[in-house]
Amino acid sequence: MKRVLLVQPSLQPPGGGNGVAAWVLQALVPDHQVTVLSWRPVEIEPINRFFGTHLRPGDFNTLLVPRPWTYIPDRLPVPATLLKLALVMRYTRRVSDNFDVIFGVYNETDYGRRGIQYIHFPTYLRPRPAVDLRWYHWPAAGLELYYRLADRIAGFSMDRLRANLTLVNSNWTGAHVRRFLGVDTRTLYPPVVDPAPPPPWSERRNGFLAIGRISPEKEYERLMRILARVRAHHPDITLTIIGTWDRHTRAYFGELAALATSLGSWITIRQDLSRDAVRGLMAAHRYGIHGMREEHFGMAPAELMRAGQIVWVPRGGGQMEIVGEEPALMYDTDDDAVEKISTVLASPAEQSRLRELLAA
Repeated sequence: MKRVLLVQPSLQPPGGGNGVAAWVLQALVPDHQVTVLSWRPVEIEPINRFFGTHLRPGDFNTLLVPRPWTYIPDRLPVPATLLKLALVMRYTRRVSDNFDVIFGVYNETDYGRRGIQYIHFPTYLRPRPAVDLRWYHWPAAGLELYYRLADRIAGFSMDRLRANLTLVNSNWTGAHVRRFLGVDTRTLYPPVVDPAPPPPWSERRNGFLAIGRISPEKEYERLMRILARVRAHHPDITLTIIGTWDRHTRAYFGELAALATSLGSWITIRQDLSRDAVRGLMAAHRYGIHGMREEHFGMAPAELMRAGQIVWVPRGGGQMEIVGEEPALMYDTDDDAVEKISTVLASPAEQSRLRELLAA
């Protein structure tokens, strides 16, 4: 039995990365003495409810970044994610000697010694993709100053980053990591929870699900526009959006809710559902759709596909691997999406072909 330090700023819902960390913890606790080092306290009940794990309080120990370190960052009006990661990294190096194995589930990290790092997308790859940028990342000079401050606090060594065993969530992410760090990677796809038993295809709702954090990069408004146009050919389809938002994305949720109301009652937005409730909805619907461009992996599309749905994703990112890079299921533009979705909905034979392909 190894003494394992699992490093993850938060395991709390929502977020695919937090879900991966929760399932890594679930996999480790039967055979190892695990301590979770985190920024946020670990609350087991919402983790189990949202991600489908079955963790218990006695399964692992916890270690929090000290309050004097977290007090100011937690009170900033912006997420300050990079600053918090820098402090987590620095604190990890203070305690790492007490453990046999260090396992970080939030991208590349300098633990002060060799460990395991699971990379969703490289934190220190700059400039950041446009999809990551928010209003508070401007002007560029201010962003560069923030980078320098966070990097100075982290005090990381690129050589130590490269020395870690590097796991990635997709081949697409692995290609970015190899170009950035110049190291070999192993693709380990995130775990997908078993779906609820699906009814026959003919009994499923002729509707779409879109699942994920309610956040601008998910582009739910784009999905609404696309499916509103598809309804011109298939007026019985519906869209259900399942997600969770926080204080940083509340305004975006308000915009989505207003748009949904303006488009009609065929759009429903549901929040904070249990894992069992989500599994039930996935089993009850025929189709899934995802909006984030260059999604690093895409837990939502993977879960929808596992539930037997036909799923469309933007052409780009690791999500293309989920749909087997099938051209009929990847779209570049709104027009492209409308045409491909409408074609499939009009053809039972094409639906059968795609269902067999995704189930393989």
